[in-house]
Amino acid sequence: MRLRNVIDLGVKELRALGRDRVMLGLIIWSFTLSIYAAATAMPDTLHKAPVSVVDLDRSALSLRIVSGLRAPLFLPARDITAEEMDARMDAGLDTFSLVIPPGFQRDAQAGKQPEIQLNVDATRVAQAFTGAGYIQSIAQEESAAWLSGDLSAEDGPVALQMRARFNPSLRQTWFSALMELINNTTVLAIVLTGAALIREREHGTVEHLLAMPVTPAEIMLSKVLSMGLVVLVAASLSLGLVLRGALGVEVAGSAALFLAGAALHVLASGAMGVMLGTAARSMPQFGLLFMMAVLPMQMLSGGMTPFESMPGAVQAVMSLTPNAHFVAFGQAVLMRGAGLEVVWPQLAALLALGAGLFALALRLFRASMAAGG
Repeated sequence: MRLRNVIDLGVKELRALGRDRVMLGLIIWSFTLSIYAAATAMPDTLHKAPVSVVDLDRSALSLRIVSGLRAPLFLPARDITAEEMDARMDAGLDTFSLVIPPGFQRDAQAGKQPEIQLNVDATRVAQAFTGAGYIQSIAQEESAAWLSGDLSAEDGPVALQMRARFNPSLRQTWFSALMELINNTTVLAIVLTGAALIREREHGTVEHLLAMPVTPAEIMLSKVLSMGLVVLVAASLSLGLVLRGALGVEVAGSAALFLAGAALHVLASGAMGVMLGTAARSMPQFGLLFMMAVLPMQMLSGGMTPFESMPGAVQAVMSLTPNAHFVAFGQAVLMRGAGLEVVWPQLAALLALGAGLFALALRLFRASMAAGG
């Protein structure tokens, strides 16, 4: 293998990418607007949920319960009438409507265990279940505190003091933005490398490569390295300008360590892109293969749901893919501030899997080149 050939071919790939406006737009969107939207527009926790209250008691206890529905979990509770409740729920104006019956405080003081009604718009699945639990806890805690005369709402023999590590402000933006960066790094490394290979076939330049004094290994390595460099530069800029700048996300660990691990993962993902690009004969076919092979790996990598909660068989299979190790590595470095002494097993796994995938992709690519592209 000659380094000069790899560099020249890599420069050719970068020039071809520079003329591809669609791919350039995809790169810019993936590392800017996509991350910003995932962090701010799609919350998966309770945040600013609209709530209304039909207070038919107008007592000190009912007012105390209503005052417990505070930001940032809820928007200021709107005081409405019973006649307005159904219309507002039908119009989608309220996610929760709380109905406090008349005589609620009197019955509570008499020990009759009065009931309050909570209407939930269950079409808003992300907030419905969580919000109902919060409102139930607020109603119970505020009622117990008021009846006991302890206005500090610290009832019971045990007081729980929560210490939230790594994300003390409990900002959902923080987690979503970092995970979107990790996921998009994987997706773009595969897409750009596979698209670079298919571009040769669609433009009819495969025959030119076959006539040149270059080896399949040089051609493949040039595509993986050039597209990987683009992804790493875009991820680095996104980490500084979008996450830290626009979103104010605090990166706990070393950005240099994250990019070093990302470089290993990009090589493994680039090899996967070459395999998909070799099997596909056009971009539509590549897109179908991508959805069948890569999207399930993304969903089962531990970025959307905890890896430990998956069945054992799924964990065993996913441990053979670079995605799961990169997600664990990225979360450890960016979110928990882990150092090399903690994440070296993930780096070793990425290196081993990358080498294996690269060897397999090179074998398939050589066979394809031998068959005329």
